[in-house]
Amino acid sequence: MCKSLLEKRFADVKRVADPGEALCLVEQPQFACDLSLVISRHRLPGIGGPAFVAELHNRMPDLPVLVLGDAGEWPTHSKGEHVRFMPSASAAEDIVSAAGQILASNGITDGSRVA
Repeated sequence: MCKSLLEKRFADVKRVADPGEALCLVEQPQFACDLSLVISRHRLPGIGGPAFVAELHNRMPDLPVLVLGDAGEWPTHSKGEHVRFMPSASAAEDIVSAAGQILASNGITDGSRVA
């Protein structure tokens, strides 16, 4: 449901199966050059959320990430300026709104790729 709402608001929304697939995608220049935001859950299969975000930021340091989960459970060093948190039980509409606010604060208003 959240993907459907994101697709109504943003030009390009990509859903991936796991963190490994996401990291492979950001290695592809044609994908990464248009990537504006990543939305991730706190708990992920395999690699944990903090490790995933750290690895993502090793590849794309300025990429904003919206994490659905409790910021209090994350190590302080993993909460950089490009990481925002909201409760994992948030309504889909609230997630879409937060994504729009993050993109707008980065000067992106359309043509956004969200993964």
